[in-house]
Amino acid sequence: MLKVPEHEMNQVPPYEFYTQKRWENWLGRAKESGFQIKESEEEAGKESAVFVNMVDDVILACLKVTARFEKEMLSKEMALQILEEIRDIVLAEVEPISEDIDLMIDSVQTSLMGALVAFECYVMGDYEEGADINELIKAAIDAEASDNLELALDYTAQCGAIVLKGQTLPEEIMADLPYGIVAEWLDGIDSISAAMVGSDSYKEFDEDDEDDAI
Repeated sequence: MLKVPEHEMNQVPPYEFYTQKRWENWLGRAKESGFQIKESEEEAGKESAVFVNMVDDVILACLKVTARFEKEMLSKEMALQILEEIRDIVLAEVEPISEDIDLMIDSVQTSLMGALVAFECYVMGDYEEGADINELIKAAIDAEASDNLELALDYTAQCGAIVLKGQTLPEEIMADLPYGIVAEWLDGIDSISAAMVGSDSYKEFDEDDEDDAI
């Protein structure tokens, strides 16, 4: 494989993987949705779609970063820098919109936290590829129950990293997750998994393509 020289790998890439403007556009869509929490899931489905799409859009951007990293088109340092920039954009405090929309955006950001630490863990290589994902999930839940959220987040990150490496999330355990922050973080990991089994266009994206503007 042709390797990109290290000095070129660390240059700022011309392609903007994710921008502040893009995030603000999604926040604008969320505001325009007029979302309200309703008893009927079917009734809330259309309005809530914007929040699912917000998450998916960020994850697609991160998958583009890891795809370039895997092809040695980005160094570890540059990939981590880009992921940090994405994190700073999407996890920044958001101006209040409405009680229900604010709750949904908070949930979006919590899910994205789980996804982003997974991408960072994957790039850093801070995981065991053959680790038992079931045990990692249980360890994360136990850590949360012990109020050790830092450890819980670390286990969640490892779960996500091995999902990025090709493992799948166990449906039975995911269906029975106790309500809590680990469950929300794992929603972000589940979104990564769903994106990977969908279109793999992120692996061969065109840096000159401007058709993905929202």
